[in-house]
Amino acid sequence: MKVRIRFAAFLCFATTALMAQKVDYEEYDLANGMHVILHQDNSAPVVTTSVMYHIGAKDEDPSKTGFAHFFEHLLFEGTKNIERGEWFKIVSANGGKNNANTTQDRTYYYEVFPSNNLELGLWLESERLMHPVINQVGVDTQKEVVQEERRMRYDNSPYGRWREQIGIHLFKKHPYKWQTIGSLEHLATASLEDFQDFNKTYYIPNNAVLVVAGDINPATTKKMIQDYFGPIPRGAEIKRKHIEEDPITQTIKAEFKDSNIQIPAIFAGYRTPKNTDRDAYILDMISTYLSDGKSSKLYKKLVDVEKKALQVFAFNISQEDYGTYIIGALPIGEHTLPELLTSIDEEILKIQNELISEKDYQKIQNKFENQFVSSNSSISGIANSLARNYMLYDDTSLINNEIEIYRSITREDIQAAAKKYLNKSQRVELEYLPDDQTGK
Repeated sequence: MKVRIRFAAFLCFATTALMAQKVDYEEYDLANGMHVILHQDNSAPVVTTSVMYHIGAKDEDPSKTGFAHFFEHLLFEGTKNIERGEWFKIVSANGGKNNANTTQDRTYYYEVFPSNNLELGLWLESERLMHPVINQVGVDTQKEVVQEERRMRYDNSPYGRWREQIGIHLFKKHPYKWQTIGSLEHLATASLEDFQDFNKTYYIPNNAVLVVAGDINPATTKKMIQDYFGPIPRGAEIKRKHIEEDPITQTIKAEFKDSNIQIPAIFAGYRTPKNTDRDAYILDMISTYLSDGKSSKLYKKLVDVEKKALQVFAFNISQEDYGTYIIGALPIGEHTLPELLTSIDEEILKIQNELISEKDYQKIQNKFENQFVSSNSSISGIANSLARNYMLYDDTSLINNEIEIYRSITREDIQAAAKKYLNKSQRVELEYLPDDQTGK
């Protein structure tokens, strides 16, 4: 029976590996500094055009936060050749869809069209870059939109401010101490000139990567790209600050009260290495081991066996300068937050003091194989991966090779990383409480 199980596991692993087809791509630079990546896949008549800008919340002036996210909204207002309110109508009328998102490290815009509308996608993104209209009407409109988003996602959402609170206590110097939504007060008091200067500084071709993926003819696509993006002038070089945090040497205890919740929560946050560091990948694996699924160690311990928690979680937020590792839980019944944290620490201690089992190790490897395949299972997913790997990892080839990093990680590596980063003296302990009680 054991032989059959092992063979089935091996067959699953081998099949997954075979499914991970190599992603072919071509990359080059325009004369104005814009980086271009092309991926041809003619299996379906679909194309994704996307542009990622190397501007996120961490690049903002501390007295003018929220600008990067604000521009994600503002740059759909219109251009010299696209009337205000027409952007989304143009996309939908031509069978497409589009969206954008912002992190603390970058801003990403994309369109998905039938491939016969490739030129339309390129024109739209070139318009956003070359001819944006940044006026008081658009700014005032989007201020209201962002205010409503802040209320919906942060202020009025249960547990909506936990990450904000972790950031405030985990980072004392680095801009990761504020979130992408930024300060509504900063946005409210900013002048029109402030927004125009931000656009001029960061929305330039030499701060961007353009990815075109899908049903394309490379030669034709290159000509279109040159026609639409080539004439855009290069911007001034961006001066970026490198800010280092002092090490955390003793537990930081914090408390926050949220009027939107009835059940308290405990969060433990650790400052971890940047996304290109191999240890960041190891921490990804540790979080999977601890809390990914009902068979994970923390779920089985706190939810199934001890019945202390309604929910448990562990995840590593990898970013360009630092990472943030989060572990937490919500109690059930009369169980307390310190009690939950003690149980969590017992599992961390096990990882630090002994190797995880070979069975658990193989299970984690299988999960990352599947995750790797899934991330490149769609044209839009491939476009995102290509842009992200180039801009934030400085290695486009990770789209094909990143799985090898996970495969190279050993059980000994997992133990060593847990010892190095997941210590009580190196973390923030945040008690997230209902505002009508002192907490448990």
